[in-house]
Amino acid sequence: MSKTTQDMSPAVTFGLLAAWALHDAEEVAFGPRWIRARLPELRKRFPGAPERLWKALEGVDQREFTVAVGAMAVIVAAASAQGHRTGGRSAFFQGAVDGFGLHGLVHLAQAAAVRGYTPGSVTSPLIVVPYALWARGRLRHAGRLRPADVRGTVSGLAVAGAATALSHFVARRLLRR
Repeated sequence: MSKTTQDMSPAVTFGLLAAWALHDAEEVAFGPRWIRARLPELRKRFPGAPERLWKALEGVDQREFTVAVGAMAVIVAAASAQGHRTGGRSAFFQGAVDGFGLHGLVHLAQAAAVRGYTPGSVTSPLIVVPYALWARGRLRHAGRLRPADVRGTVSGLAVAGAATALSHFVARRLLRR
Protein backbone atom coordinates (compact mmCIF):
# COMPACT_ATOMS: atom_id res chain seq x y z
CA MET A 1 0.00 0.00 0.00
CA SER A 2 1.38 3.41 -0.91
CA LYS A 3 2.05 6.23 1.54
CA THR A 4 -0.85 8.11 -0.09
CA THR A 5 -3.45 5.57 0.99
CA GLN A 6 -1.80 4.62 4.31
CA ASP A 7 -2.45 7.96 5.96
CA MET A 8 -6.12 8.38 4.96
CA SER A 9 -8.56 6.09 6.69
CA PRO A 10 -10.61 3.86 4.41
CA ALA A 11 -13.55 4.96 6.59
CA VAL A 12 -13.31 8.32 4.84
CA THR A 13 -12.97 7.03 1.29
CA PHE A 14 -15.07 3.87 1.38
CA GLY A 15 -17.39 5.52 3.90
CA LEU A 16 -18.89 7.29 0.91
CA LEU A 17 -19.98 3.96 -0.57
CA ALA A 18 -21.28 2.69 2.78
CA ALA A 19 -23.24 5.87 3.54
CA TRP A 20 -24.61 5.93 0.02
CA ALA A 21 -25.71 2.26 0.23
CA LEU A 22 -27.63 2.87 3.47
CA HIS A 23 -29.26 5.99 2.06
CA ASP A 24 -30.22 4.38 -1.23
CA ALA A 25 -31.66 1.35 0.56
CA GLU A 26 -34.25 3.77 1.98
CA GLU A 27 -34.89 5.19 -1.49
CA VAL A 28 -35.29 1.73 -3.07
CA ALA A 29 -37.60 0.58 -0.28
CA PHE A 30 -39.92 3.58 -0.42
CA GLY A 31 -39.27 5.67 -3.56
CA PRO A 32 -41.46 4.38 -6.40
CA ARG A 33 -44.29 3.33 -4.09
CA TRP A 34 -44.28 6.74 -2.37
CA ILE A 35 -44.31 8.53 -5.74
CA ARG A 36 -47.27 6.49 -7.03
CA ALA A 37 -49.26 7.07 -3.86
CA ARG A 38 -48.55 10.82 -3.67
CA LEU A 39 -48.57 11.86 -7.32
CA PRO A 40 -52.19 13.12 -7.45
CA GLU A 41 -51.68 15.12 -4.25
CA LEU A 42 -48.38 16.56 -5.53
CA ARG A 43 -49.96 17.59 -8.85
CA LYS A 44 -52.65 19.54 -6.96
CA ARG A 45 -50.18 21.08 -4.53
CA PHE A 46 -47.68 22.18 -7.20
CA PRO A 47 -49.79 23.09 -10.25
CA GLY A 48 -47.01 25.22 -11.75
CA ALA A 49 -44.59 22.31 -12.10
CA PRO A 50 -43.84 21.37 -15.70
CA GLU A 51 -45.86 18.55 -17.24
CA ARG A 52 -42.66 16.73 -18.22
CA LEU A 53 -41.86 16.38 -14.49
CA TRP A 54 -45.19 14.67 -13.84
CA LYS A 55 -44.73 12.40 -16.87
CA ALA A 56 -41.25 11.42 -15.67
CA LEU A 57 -42.56 10.66 -12.19
CA GLU A 58 -45.47 8.63 -13.58
CA GLY A 59 -42.96 6.50 -15.47
CA VAL A 60 -40.91 5.53 -12.41
CA ASP A 61 -41.36 1.87 -11.58
CA GLN A 62 -39.67 -0.28 -8.95
CA ARG A 63 -37.66 -2.34 -11.39
CA GLU A 64 -36.20 0.62 -13.28
CA PHE A 65 -35.52 2.48 -10.06
CA THR A 66 -33.67 -0.49 -8.56
CA VAL A 67 -31.54 -0.96 -11.69
CA ALA A 68 -30.78 2.78 -11.72
CA VAL A 69 -29.59 2.52 -8.12
CA GLY A 70 -27.33 -0.34 -9.20
CA ALA A 71 -25.90 1.82 -11.98
CA MET A 72 -25.30 4.63 -9.49
CA ALA A 73 -23.53 2.12 -7.23
CA VAL A 74 -20.90 1.70 -9.94
CA ILE A 75 -20.31 5.46 -10.04
CA VAL A 76 -20.12 5.81 -6.24
CA ALA A 77 -17.85 2.75 -5.94
CA ALA A 78 -15.53 4.23 -8.58
CA ALA A 79 -15.41 7.54 -6.70
CA SER A 80 -14.66 5.76 -3.42
CA ALA A 81 -11.92 3.65 -5.00
CA GLN A 82 -10.38 6.70 -6.64
CA GLY A 83 -10.50 8.50 -3.30
CA HIS A 84 -8.76 5.57 -1.65
CA ARG A 85 -6.08 5.32 -4.36
CA THR A 86 -5.27 9.04 -4.03
CA GLY A 87 -5.49 9.30 -0.27
CA GLY A 88 -8.61 11.45 -0.60
CA ARG A 89 -7.00 13.95 -3.01
CA SER A 90 -9.09 12.96 -6.03
CA ALA A 91 -11.34 15.73 -7.37
CA PHE A 92 -13.76 12.98 -8.47
CA PHE A 93 -13.95 11.61 -4.92
CA GLN A 94 -14.27 15.02 -3.27
CA GLY A 95 -16.88 16.08 -5.82
CA ALA A 96 -18.83 12.90 -5.08
CA VAL A 97 -18.68 13.60 -1.32
CA ASP A 98 -19.87 17.16 -1.89
CA GLY A 99 -22.57 16.10 -4.35
CA PHE A 100 -23.77 13.41 -1.94
CA GLY A 101 -23.99 15.88 0.94
CA LEU A 102 -25.81 18.42 -1.20
CA HIS A 103 -28.12 15.64 -2.40
CA GLY A 104 -29.02 15.05 1.25
CA LEU A 105 -29.90 18.73 1.65
CA VAL A 106 -32.13 18.48 -1.43
CA HIS A 107 -34.00 15.60 0.24
CA LEU A 108 -34.54 17.74 3.31
CA ALA A 109 -35.81 20.61 1.16
CA GLN A 110 -38.21 18.20 -0.60
CA ALA A 111 -39.55 17.01 2.76
CA ALA A 112 -40.01 20.63 3.84
CA ALA A 113 -41.80 21.45 0.57
CA VAL A 114 -44.30 18.61 0.98
CA ARG A 115 -44.44 19.10 4.76
CA GLY A 116 -43.78 15.46 5.44
CA TYR A 117 -41.80 12.38 4.63
CA THR A 118 -40.14 11.95 1.25
CA PRO A 119 -37.95 8.96 0.34
CA GLY A 120 -34.43 9.70 1.51
CA SER A 121 -35.44 12.27 4.10
CA VAL A 122 -34.80 9.94 7.07
CA THR A 123 -31.25 8.94 6.19
CA SER A 124 -30.28 12.40 4.93
CA PRO A 125 -29.97 14.07 8.37
CA LEU A 126 -28.82 10.86 10.06
CA ILE A 127 -26.26 9.56 7.55
CA VAL A 128 -25.81 11.61 4.36
CA VAL A 129 -25.15 15.11 5.70
CA PRO A 130 -23.16 13.96 8.78
CA TYR A 131 -20.95 11.70 6.64
CA ALA A 132 -20.26 14.49 4.12
CA LEU A 133 -19.40 16.97 6.87
CA TRP A 134 -17.22 14.42 8.68
CA ALA A 135 -15.39 13.36 5.50
CA ARG A 136 -14.76 17.00 4.55
CA GLY A 137 -13.43 17.59 8.07
CA ARG A 138 -11.06 14.63 7.82
CA LEU A 139 -9.86 15.81 4.41
CA ARG A 140 -9.40 19.34 5.74
CA HIS A 141 -7.45 18.05 8.74
CA ALA A 142 -5.17 16.09 6.39
CA GLY A 143 -4.64 19.18 4.22
CA ARG A 144 -6.30 17.58 1.20
CA LEU A 145 -9.67 19.31 1.00
CA ARG A 146 -10.19 21.40 -2.09
CA PRO A 147 -11.67 24.81 -1.25
CA ALA A 148 -15.46 25.03 -1.44
CA ASP A 149 -17.03 27.86 -3.41
CA VAL A 150 -20.27 28.64 -5.23
CA ARG A 151 -18.92 27.25 -8.50
CA GLY A 152 -17.99 23.99 -6.78
CA THR A 153 -21.41 23.77 -5.13
CA VAL A 154 -23.22 24.30 -8.41
CA SER A 155 -20.96 21.83 -10.17
CA GLY A 156 -21.45 19.27 -7.35
CA LEU A 157 -25.22 19.48 -7.74
CA ALA A 158 -24.91 19.33 -11.53
CA VAL A 159 -22.70 16.24 -11.37
CA ALA A 160 -25.08 14.55 -8.91
CA GLY A 161 -28.01 15.36 -11.21
CA ALA A 162 -26.14 14.14 -14.28
CA ALA A 163 -25.13 10.90 -12.53
CA THR A 164 -28.77 10.34 -11.56
CA ALA A 165 -29.97 10.99 -15.11
CA LEU A 166 -27.26 8.70 -16.51
CA SER A 167 -28.22 5.95 -14.05
CA HIS A 168 -31.87 6.11 -15.10
CA PHE A 169 -30.87 6.18 -18.79
CA VAL A 170 -28.73 3.06 -18.28
CA ALA A 171 -31.58 1.35 -16.39
CA ARG A 172 -34.08 2.07 -19.17
CA ARG A 173 -31.65 0.77 -21.80
CA LEU A 174 -30.89 -2.41 -19.84
CA LEU A 175 -34.55 -3.15 -19.17
CA ARG A 176 -35.55 -2.72 -22.82
CA ARG A 177 -33.26 -5.59 -23.86
